[in-house]
Amino acid sequence: MSTSREESKAAAAGEEQEELQASPAIRFPPEEEAALLSESNTEKATANDLFKSAQYSQAITVYDRALACVPNYLEYEVAVLKSNIAACHLKLSDWKAAVDEATKSLEALERLEAPLPSRSEGNKEEETTNAEDKKDDDGVVEIADDEENEAEVLAKIQKNDQRKDDIMRIRAKALMRRAHARSEQGGWGNLQGALEDYQTLSALSSKLPPSDMKIINAALRSLPPQIAVAKEKEMGEMMGKLKELGNGILKPFGLSTDSFKFEKDEKTGGYSMGMKN
Repeated sequence: MSTSREESKAAAAGEEQEELQASPAIRFPPEEEAALLSESNTEKATANDLFKSAQYSQAITVYDRALACVPNYLEYEVAVLKSNIAACHLKLSDWKAAVDEATKSLEALERLEAPLPSRSEGNKEEETTNAEDKKDDDGVVEIADDEENEAEVLAKIQKNDQRKDDIMRIRAKALMRRAHARSEQGGWGNLQGALEDYQTLSALSSKLPPSDMKIINAALRSLPPQIAVAKEKEMGEMMGKLKELGNGILKPFGLSTDSFKFEKDEKTGGYSMGMKN
């Protein structure tokens, strides 16, 4: 009974988190943000252990608790948790849920990579003036000859590069998980979506491990014929339903769809209809 209560509570917390994502982010003071992040990381570590011991449903519940703790504007942390939840759903063969969670992870990373809002014209002018002040008469910007400042700039650049690598790594994991789930779901649309995800991953080949590239390349070879079969099947089912509908409409007039002929255009895959002679 207590487990059921905990799951309901975590689900409610997850829904609340999603509602907050849609609203403007309210930032916590640094100390409070650090405390929330620490609490979230503690829950995440517990969930990671549950995942490793194959307790996937319990791991999802605890990942949801971690998600409820983390401030919703910390998009990277949100993306990591959503990707981990997608991994749990994959293990449970819940393909739709895996696709949904992986997509939410990717959306969080997209928000993280979005350009910052433009500053006011006043700020732009101030920046321009400051930049002008730092130029010498030849228009060359001077760099302060200060070893401490240079070290700080270098540290920031390295930190920024590391952040980019981390974002790329989580993005690749979320794409792999979504592509896998879409492939398992089957159907024309899902298989096409999986192919697009694998194509995106293929463009990141220099950053991915050989084991992932092996999966990606195999999928890029196997998916196109599967998509063609699924498309043909769904088009045939659609034509069958249209024929059934047409028979209902034509019956009062003593006609049926057998009075017409359907010809497939091999170039477009579409059909044309005409009266039989």
